[in-house]
Amino acid sequence: MTQEVRAVIARAEGAPVETVTIAVPDPGPGEVVVDVRACGVCHTDLHYRQGGISDDFPFLLGHEAAGVVESVGEGVTDVAPGDFVVLNWRAVCGRCRSCLRGRPWYCFSTHNATQKMRLPDGTELTPALGIGAFAEKTLVAAGQCTKVDPDASPAAAGLLGCGVMAGIGAAVNTGQVGRGDSVAVIGCGGVGAAAVAGSSLAGAAKIIAVDIDDRKLATARKLGATHTVNAKEVDPVEAIREMTGGFGADVVIEAVGRPETYRQAFYARDLAGTVVLVGVATPEMTLELPLLDVFGRGGSLKSSWYGDCLPSRDFPMLIDLYRQGRLDLDAFVTETIALDEVEKAFERMRDGDVLRSVVVF
Repeated sequence: MTQEVRAVIARAEGAPVETVTIAVPDPGPGEVVVDVRACGVCHTDLHYRQGGISDDFPFLLGHEAAGVVESVGEGVTDVAPGDFVVLNWRAVCGRCRSCLRGRPWYCFSTHNATQKMRLPDGTELTPALGIGAFAEKTLVAAGQCTKVDPDASPAAAGLLGCGVMAGIGAAVNTGQVGRGDSVAVIGCGGVGAAAVAGSSLAGAAKIIAVDIDDRKLATARKLGATHTVNAKEVDPVEAIREMTGGFGADVVIEAVGRPETYRQAFYARDLAGTVVLVGVATPEMTLELPLLDVFGRGGSLKSSWYGDCLPSRDFPMLIDLYRQGRLDLDAFVTETIALDEVEKAFERMRDGDVLRSVVVF
């Protein structure tokens, strides 16, 4: 039976979000209804609201979420009612050319729920990243649910659903940071701060956090940065080189998504070093680099998709580290808010006042 729940939608480009009633259908084959317990306010939600992702309005916002499985559809066996789960937006298919080659974290055919959630007048909603979790309940594909330790805080656990996983994965999975490596992270918002934490988990000897906001640099210190650079005060490339014996860092993670900061990352790495782009650019941005420098500096230039994560592998592992006190996910939760405070959270995000506001139900 269809349920009516409260949810936050973006009805039109640039318009303030609205808290409305939506209809959530019973799960069909391969689908799950999740009772959402917490959902982080991510920059991607703001991009949806501003029309920067697509024009498929109205959007049901929210995607960094954790909750409890309420009901499952036909054929669902990996999760059951009562399971505590973190939602993900890359439900792997197991059949595409990447999955069949043993690289499911690159799955080229990820999927979402088939049915649509709707407004009371029947208007179909487009769920953000196929999730739509600024809602008391949401409908997702079963593969978007990863069962984790139920004793974890929903507010902290849900952040693995996007930004924190993207940052940790950029360091551990994509950048393959190893023991004794030097790492520089350019941009220390939620994703960059998570890249700092991931580098620390991987055993990096030197972790240089770069930002223009001293508040974010202070947070990076708490999460494992050994050095900080305020890019408003000094040239970050020269600072990183000075801190690494004049060579540059083994791995540089760009978590801003701008041509200027990517160039900084490119020239701040050591010869044969690695650049990881995890910051999300906008369509009009272009990059120009001397091809001879690309060749002559060697190494790897990589893009990190969702931290190249495999949710079934990575989410439980990171929750275990959190429960052991080795990964401070709580540090990413700046504030908890009510569902009708999402628009205010967007304002605080733009002002740089938070790592994450988290809606708690």
